[in-house]
Amino acid sequence: MMKLYLVRHGQTAWNLGEVFRGRADIPLDETGKKEVHLAGEALKGEILHAVYSSPLSRSMETAENIVKFQNIPVTPLEAIIDISYGEWEGKPLVEVQEKYPDLYSTWLKEPHKVRFPGGESLDEVSSRTMGAITRLVEKHKDENIALVAHRAPNKVICCALLGIDNSHFWRIQQDTASTNLFTYKDGVWIVSFLNDTSYLKVLAKPALSDF
Repeated sequence: MMKLYLVRHGQTAWNLGEVFRGRADIPLDETGKKEVHLAGEALKGEILHAVYSSPLSRSMETAENIVKFQNIPVTPLEAIIDISYGEWEGKPLVEVQEKYPDLYSTWLKEPHKVRFPGGESLDEVSSRTMGAITRLVEKHKDENIALVAHRAPNKVICCALLGIDNSHFWRIQQDTASTNLFTYKDGVWIVSFLNDTSYLKVLAKPALSDF
């Protein structure tokens, strides 16, 4: 049996400002740094054989806070980098709503039908992330691994492992520094928990929208 811990990076200033991040390399803010320490601490009782991270710094720093309790390196994995929002990248939500009203409406109602101008679709994200996970399953049979990525890739991965398509994207919540656990047994993915943030309660921070 293989265990897969799927972790989202900690909070950034662009999360608070509701700015589309994508491939922009935005660092963790002070709250994010506290979140990822707690996320790493929450996993210190687990034996992890490998930790893979999106190469963007907000994910790498999150992963580094996991491995400091594990004494293993972080392996950058390009396949789990954040979705490319194309022309939306670096733009505040309110600007996107004004400039792309029809596409934004489709994004909220039928996310699986959207390909961001100059960017990716959810199906393209699913293809690259799940291709990587298939290879990792072969490499890490009967081992425990962690993947540290971003909101959109994590939602897409959760959908795929649950056996549902990307039309259900908005039904998966992924808060900053949250953890999900899936096990792979006899060719089947089984969910143990989704979007666990119980270890962040000590921060007593206000809940953010799904952004």
